[in-house]
Amino acid sequence: MRTAPILLVFTLVASPARAAPPGYFELRPGVTLESGDSWIEAGTKYHLYGVQACLRGTFYTGGNGRRADCGEASLAMFGAYIADAKPKCAPVARVSDTLHVACFVTIGRDRVDLGNLMITTGFAFAALRADGLPYHLGYAVAEQAARDRHAGLWQFKDVQHPAILLGQAARVEASRP
Repeated sequence: MRTAPILLVFTLVASPARAAPPGYFELRPGVTLESGDSWIEAGTKYHLYGVQACLRGTFYTGGNGRRADCGEASLAMFGAYIADAKPKCAPVARVSDTLHVACFVTIGRDRVDLGNLMITTGFAFAALRADGLPYHLGYAVAEQAARDRHAGLWQFKDVQHPAILLGQAARVEASRP
């Protein structure tokens, strides 16, 4: 009866939950992370569709009174999710030189949307269109829930929502002659 345990081990190792489904690719550790929502691999720039990471160079004050870079916090969490959860991604749209993708991770037996996971844990935000509406309504709902729970970066009173900062920068740029 030694074949039954060997067959069971082979079945677990060959489980389809570990392989990327058709149309998906694996987001592997070792890619060049640009931010907490984008990366470069083999010359292609990727971005999590509908997700906006905290901006590098913006700061929050931690519980210890020290200032920390919000963008670096988003990037660190994104890197941890990549290393620990091994996301699978599929193309959604190409805009200019960036391929926007939707990714999922497998936690236990469940597939979880990576963008939703990052937003509900408070380390990313719902990306907004130029008209102020979210690209993905579900992400805006997840963001509000994270904010209400003071999850992740929302626990810090001085964290700045990146959409506000990006909107201000766009208005300044538009007002230039």
